[in-house]
Amino acid sequence: MESKQLLEMVVKAADGRRAEDIVALKVDQISPMADYFVIMTGGSNRQVQAIANAIIEKAHENQVNIGSVEGKNHAHWILIDLGDVVVHVFREDTRHFYNLEKLWSDAPLVNVNQWVKN
Repeated sequence: MESKQLLEMVVKAADGRRAEDIVALKVDQISPMADYFVIMTGGSNRQVQAIANAIIEKAHENQVNIGSVEGKNHAHWILIDLGDVVVHVFREDTRHFYNLEKLWSDAPLVNVNQWVKN
């Protein structure tokens, strides 16, 4: 699966679990670790876990290799490494604290509106 298709799969799975403020950054020109970072927020620990589980389930269905999943037990920040796409599912306060959008502000935003139903 190409990285843009993988990005679409992640966004749709997250949106299906009501992830909020989904942001995709195209980081391939500034970092060798991935093509895209996807950042999103869940309103509770349970929702953060549900969002992450939906993304992991879609990855399995599409035979996407999952490099690792970190933070699933605490559910304040779950990182899912899908190779070309790295997913960050945050609780709101944790997202504001780490502010990855500012940290990676040199990366252009990707318009994901066509994949979000909300």
